[in-house]
Amino acid sequence: MKILSLVPLPDWLALVTFFALWIGYAWFARVWGRKKGSLIQTTNRYRGYWMLQATSRDPRMLDGLITQTLSSTPAFFSSTSILVIGGLFALLGTTDKATELMSEIPFAQTTTLVVFEFKILVLVSIFVYAFFRFSWCMRQYTFVALVIGSMPAPEQFDSGQFDRRTYAERASAMVGAAAETFNDGLRAYYFSFAALAWFISPMAMVVATVAVVVILYSREFRSEVLAILKDDVKPPT
Repeated sequence: MKILSLVPLPDWLALVTFFALWIGYAWFARVWGRKKGSLIQTTNRYRGYWMLQATSRDPRMLDGLITQTLSSTPAFFSSTSILVIGGLFALLGTTDKATELMSEIPFAQTTTLVVFEFKILVLVSIFVYAFFRFSWCMRQYTFVALVIGSMPAPEQFDSGQFDRRTYAERASAMVGAAAETFNDGLRAYYFSFAALAWFISPMAMVVATVAVVVILYSREFRSEVLAILKDDVKPPT
């Protein structure tokens, strides 16, 4: 409880605003994206097309290669998160020099060592969250590989022994879940840049957080890529 009195009220308000905007935008992107079609929801349609095609392929080496490629990106970010966490913990051992450096930056607000260390711990928590999301994404892609590997032969689908669309929908839902998890981790990286502005001042953190929300919204709901992907594509038969 001592930290409540040591951290100034403007910093607490900035921190609450930071997490409120983060959580609020994540909820908005998930709910509104299902209604209006966000980038992740639009690409889920293509994941469905992919898995429907996979049911008619034999062997499915191409699908396994695509799954392996997709899992390499969260693996990279997962290992990067560990390195960043290690660097932040190393910074905790040199906070006196770090605060001196920050005091020389124009417009930077001078803070005590305790508050500075608290801000570093908040950054650590953000990257820990990102690590867990990326590592869970990696494991989900192993489940995707399992689902693809367990698909019956195309002849069994053609004969009606197994339902092609049921398997395709199940597999595409698994890929979509992995993509959602990766998106959560990547969003944490975006908001970590906003948290860096906290070392300048609480107001800078709020402004940076709003800027991150605007950037994420423009990319997920107003980007040129989304406009291209939303063009009608005839699904495979």
